[in-house]
Amino acid sequence: MMMPVRDTLDVISGKWKLMILISISAGNKRFREIERSIPKINSKVLAKELKDLEEHKLIKRTVFDDYPVLIEYTILPYAESLGDVIKALSDWGINHRKYIHGE
Repeated sequence: MMMPVRDTLDVISGKWKLMILISISAGNKRFREIERSIPKINSKVLAKELKDLEEHKLIKRTVFDDYPVLIEYTILPYAESLGDVIKALSDWGINHRKYIHGE
């Protein structure tokens, strides 16, 4: 039980990865769109996290040979398997906020 959880956390842990996946899933495909959609993320961190997500085959980076060069990020089908995990985290977060703040 510990190893699979550890493996999962190695891929999606951190403050930003799930937020980036949610942003791309919501239709933000370009770097600046993703950056603007996530409060308080900086360009350097976003670039690193996008690279990590690409290495784990959760997103695809497509370079269009245009002028200027256009780069878009899209969710790969494998990342869609995280949908239930993200929903469970969201539900837990809502309940936790209610529990802590009495909302």
